[in-house]
Amino acid sequence: MRYDLVIFDNDGVLVDSEPISNRLLAAYLTELGHPTTYDEAIRDYMGSAMHRIHDLVLERYGRQLPSEFDATFHERVFAAFGAELEAVVGAAEVVEELRADGVPYCLASSGSHERIRVALKKTELYELFGEERIFSSQDVGRGKPAPDLFLHAASVMGVAPERCAVVEDSPLGVQAARAAGMDVYGFTAMTPAAKLADATERFASMRELLHLLR
Repeated sequence: MRYDLVIFDNDGVLVDSEPISNRLLAAYLTELGHPTTYDEAIRDYMGSAMHRIHDLVLERYGRQLPSEFDATFHERVFAAFGAELEAVVGAAEVVEELRADGVPYCLASSGSHERIRVALKKTELYELFGEERIFSSQDVGRGKPAPDLFLHAASVMGVAPERCAVVEDSPLGVQAARAAGMDVYGFTAMTPAAKLADATERFASMRELLHLLR
């Protein structure tokens, strides 16, 4: 394999959570007086850390989100995850093959550690990672599109950025990986390929990914 480390985003790449979380985000923002459609939530917030949602709402509406916003949103998301969340088709097989081949891998997500853990355990992917391979925007000062999270993950894993491949499904994640000096593979199962035009390569099915990484 061409890379010494494969870094996976979580939401939309390993777990099929984006439709759930963005549906709930749009509904909650609308409830708070910031009318938002599902498509707008995908366009504006997909791949964002929570602080970016707060920043964009304040910039657009001149009002801060309530202090309980994060806790309430995550409570709703976790309840929905318990009922609806599934792994992305083929994701487990990709990770298992990397492990079998001795290729280091990890996860770097804009989500909180709690959100990542809940999602991975619900989809039975947690045992493939464990805490030592999980990195969150909580671990760094700035989330995507800043490169900090990917650089932090690579540093902890002991791999130079130019030897890393990132697997992402959001424009913000692609931008972050590029800023980190890493190759990035854009997953287009949900995101239009044109929005991931800056990716090194784009793919629509997990079956394609291992071939691209070799």
